Amino acid sequence: MAFRDFCVLLQRTIIISVTMSDEQKPMLTDGLLSPEERYINPYTDFGFKKLFGTEMNKDLLISFLNALFNGTKKEITDVQYLNGEHLGDGYGDRRAVFDVYCKTEDGGRFIVEMQKAEQEYFKDRSIYYSTFAIREQAPKGKKWDYHLEDVYTIGVLNFKFPDGEYPADSYRHEIKLKDVEDNHIFYDKLTFVYLEMPKFNKTEHELETMFDKWMFVLRNLSRLLDRPKALQDRIFQKVFEQAEIAQYSPEERREYEASIKNYWDYYSTMKTAVDKSRAEGRAEGRAEGRAEGRAEGRAEGEAIGRADERIKNARSLKDNGVPLDIIAKSLGLTAEEIEQL
Repeated sequence: MAFRDFCVLLQRTIIISVTMSDEQKPMLTDGLLSPEERYINPYTDFGFKKLFGTEMNKDLLISFLNALFNGTKKEITDVQYLNGEHLGDGYGDRRAVFDVYCKTEDGGRFIVEMQKAEQEYFKDRSIYYSTFAIREQAPKGKKWDYHLEDVYTIGVLNFKFPDGEYPADSYRHEIKLKDVEDNHIFYDKLTFVYLEMPKFNKTEHELETMFDKWMFVLRNLSRLLDRPKALQDRIFQKVFEQAEIAQYSPEERREYEASIKNYWDYYSTMKTAVDKSRAEGRAEGRAEGRAEGRAEGRAEGEAIGRADERIKNARSLKDNGVPLDIIAKSLGLTAEEIEQL
C-alpha cells in the first residue's frame, strides 16, 4: 500500500489528525452529537469554559489549580474572574483573548488556556499573553513602586512538544526565570505550567492524587459513559453533573454542537496544511533522489530517498499515536525499528 493511500485510509476510517488523540475526537453524525456521547469534550471552547470559566463552577477551577500545584504554593480558596479579552495600548494593537482569566484572593493572576494543536511559535505566544497580566497591574495616574503580584500562565496542551524536548513519561512542566550559572530561581513571580495531555496514560486504577484525577478527567471525560469509582470525590460529582449533555437547554446544546464543529474544522484545516507540507516534502525528496541518481546511480539514490521517507513518516505517525503494528504493516518497517525512532 502506498503511503498516500494509507493516509487516505486513515482519514476515512479512523480519521486521525496530526495532533489529536482518539479520546478527544468529537463524535458527530450528520452534524448532530452522537447519542453515545454523554459528557462534553473539555477540549472544545464551550466545554472548557463550561467547566472552568463560569461563576457557578469556580469551585472546579479552584480544585484544579490546587491539584496542579499540590501544596507547593499557598492554597487557593477563592477566585475572581477577570475580563478575558485584552486590547493593546494603542489603536490597532493586537489583542489577546484568554480562555479563563482570574485573580486569587492574594492578588495572583492566572491565565488558563486550552491549546488544541501545536503552533510554531506557541512558547512566544505564552510569553506574550503573560505580559497583559503584568502590565495591567500598573496603576493609572498614581505613583507606583513596580511591585507585582504573581502571574501564572497554564497551558493544557492537546499535543506533545516537538523533537522530544521532554522524556516520554514527563507531562507536567513548571518553568520559571532561572540563573543559568547556578540554576537558582532569579524571579519567582512569573510561572508557566504546561500539561502535555497525550502523555498522560494512567488508568482509573492508577490514580493516586487529585492531580492524577483531574488529568484523567480532562483526558477521558468525553468518552466516559459513567463516573468511575476512582472519582467519587464530591468535586468530581459536580464535574460530571455539569458535563452531562442531556441536562443542557436547547440553546446550550446548539452552542456545544457549534463548538464541536469549530473544533473539528480547526483540526481539518491543520491536517490539510500538514498533508500539503508532507506532499511537498515527498516531491522535494524525489527530486533530490533523481539528482543523486543521475550523479551516483539512480537506483541507489531513490532507495535512500524512499528509506529516509519511510523513517520520517513512521516517526511522525508514531508521535501522533498511530499503533505500531499499523505503521509497520503500511511502511514495511519492523516494530523494533519503529520503537527506536
